[in-house]
Amino acid sequence: MGEFSIWHWLLVLAIFLLLFGTSKLADVGKGLGEGIRNFKAAMKEPEEKKKEKEEEKKA
Repeated sequence: MGEFSIWHWLLVLAIFLLLFGTSKLADVGKGLGEGIRNFKAAMKEPEEKKKEKEEEKKA
């Protein structure tokens, strides 16, 4: 009873679908995807700024 199996997660998903419907599930997936994309972009910004500074020093 301590571990979650695939059946537990399927039950949670079924309850979520019954409560909110499939459109809400699609919105959650879309929001999660955008959040991950924004996080990756934010992680790349410091690297790009560092590269720009190095290029400025070389020029």
